[in-house]
Amino acid sequence: MEYREEDYLLLSGIQHFAFCKRQWALIHIEQQWQENLRTVEGGIFHEKAHDNTLAEKRGDLIISRGMSIFSRSLGITGTCDIVELHKSVKGISIFGREGTYRPIPVEYKKGKPKENDSDALQLCAQAICLEEMLLCEIPEAFLFYGETKRRLKIVLDIELRERVRTMTKEMHQLYDKRYTPKVKLSKSCKACSLSEICVPKLCKNPSVDNYISENLLEVEK
Repeated sequence: MEYREEDYLLLSGIQHFAFCKRQWALIHIEQQWQENLRTVEGGIFHEKAHDNTLAEKRGDLIISRGMSIFSRSLGITGTCDIVELHKSVKGISIFGREGTYRPIPVEYKKGKPKENDSDALQLCAQAICLEEMLLCEIPEAFLFYGETKRRLKIVLDIELRERVRTMTKEMHQLYDKRYTPKVKLSKSCKACSLSEICVPKLCKNPSVDNYISENLLEVEK
């Protein structure tokens, strides 16, 4: 299955969706957003990485910034922070460049590695986009964290790729229905920039069916 361009969703939403489906829906379906210190600092951190006017060549390495990407099979579009093009005999041809190159996406994150794998899923989606666009294979990619100043290599295995495909399919289903899921209150809610908009405590209200069943049981007793 291939999605039409007008049905593409934002690739950046994968990280939101992996963190919380409700947060994703509030941002990407209901178009709600609220800045906080973390989001502002994160935006500043990405400014240089996303500047597509900057290009570097270091020997056999070409660094491309702010590359626009898309995937017809996933139905997503977005931007890579950095795509490193390493000269390699097993690489692909790049327009305007001699030789062949092996593309490797590098995603920049302001903080430190997370307990969940939302960053890895986003990076994997970028790699899938590049593979479709450049007709190549990308077995691994990197996450760079500003707090640790280190790169973390991510192996893009079959399991991770399948999770990306399952996730994007569910994102399209929810978007088509314009449905915002409820959420279970958790410690992650405290770190969410949309906590005041989401009001997760309201999602704890019991359903009508449960309310009726519980009260009928009390009457019968």
